[in-house]
Amino acid sequence: MTKTLIINGETVSIDVDESMPLLWFLRDRLEFTGTKFGCGSGLCGACTVHLNGQAIRACVTPVGSLADQSITTIEGLSDNGDHPLQKAWLDNRVPQCGYCQAGQIMNAASLLSQNTQPSDQDIEMAMQGNICRCGTYQRIKKAIRDAADELAKEA
Repeated sequence: MTKTLIINGETVSIDVDESMPLLWFLRDRLEFTGTKFGCGSGLCGACTVHLNGQAIRACVTPVGSLADQSITTIEGLSDNGDHPLQKAWLDNRVPQCGYCQAGQIMNAASLLSQNTQPSDQDIEMAMQGNICRCGTYQRIKKAIRDAADELAKEA
C-alpha cells in the first residue's frame, strides 16, 4: 500500500525507504531546500518543520512514520514570504549568515500558534533548542514579540 504525506497542502507519495529522515525526503526528493541540515541529531533546530502544526526536527524523524499527516516547511509558511514572523525577521535585521533562520522562524511560528502573547521567558523557553551561531538571540526575541503584536492586530 502506498503511503502519502500532505506537504505544504499538497499530497505526496512516500516513494523512498520509510526510514529515510524527513529532512532528506524534503530536500533531495521534493527540493524544499529551505529546511537545513545542521547537526543530524535534532539538537540545533536548523531542520525544524511543522507536523500537524507542532514544531519537530526533520533530521531525526523517519518519513515512513508520518503517513497521512500534514507537514509544513518554511516554503509553506506563507505564499509570498509575508507571514508576520518573516516580515518581523527582516524589520529587525535578524539574519546574519541566515543558515538557522528557517528553523528559527518555524519554531517561533509553532510557539505563536499556541501562545499568541508569549512573555520573554516563554520565548526563551520555546526557542532554546534552536541554535544561532551568529548570536542574534535578542533580535530573534524582538522579532517574535513584534510578530505576536502584528498577529494580535490581525485577529
